[in-house]
Amino acid sequence: MRILIVEDEKKIAEFIKRGLKEENYAVDAAFDGLDGLRLAEENPYDLIILDVMLPGMDGLTLCGKLRTGGFTAPIMMLTAKDLVEDKVKGLDSGANDYLTKPFAFEELLARVRALLRKTPGQSSTKLKAGDLELDLMTHKAMRSGKELGLSVKEFSLLEYLMRNQGSIVTRTMISEHVWDINFDTATNVIDVYINYLRRKIDDGRSKKLIQTVRGKGYILKG
Repeated sequence: MRILIVEDEKKIAEFIKRGLKEENYAVDAAFDGLDGLRLAEENPYDLIILDVMLPGMDGLTLCGKLRTGGFTAPIMMLTAKDLVEDKVKGLDSGANDYLTKPFAFEELLARVRALLRKTPGQSSTKLKAGDLELDLMTHKAMRSGKELGLSVKEFSLLEYLMRNQGSIVTRTMISEHVWDINFDTATNVIDVYINYLRRKIDDGRSKKLIQTVRGKGYILKG
């Protein structure tokens, strides 16, 4: 899943970015409101973490513009202000959650997981497709009870496929949600990683979970 952080305090932004990348998220960062708006309009983020006090455009205004422009993914607001009226303003501007600074990263991460929970019937920490199970807390993938031993990027790609199981995902969709802004779309790296996953998940099994839809992309069927 791909996340945008809009935070003008670079140490805080880099701290959050580093922690989220360690949890297998693809993360971009902007350090002012105008740049955050530009990135959010150019890329399909699954979640935005947005500071309230920003140069160029404040977080409340940015949040309102995103919602008016049709952005529907979750937005979490960060701020040093902890008054009830400040939280109400944040939520009224279109935010889904509001976290006061200073905060523990574990709490931020738990809120991120909760906001990204979209699939009906799935818990916030485990995804299932047939006999394939992905544990988002331990970063382990199992098929028929056997651990698969995935790399960080393989895990992220499998998570995206499982969150969209039963639906075709194109290479463009994968690049937009699994890789960050620096991804080179001219490479065949997505096909390479799909093949890595197939070897670990499907080789030697009668039921193949990852299927190619010719001319369109890939689909995972549980």
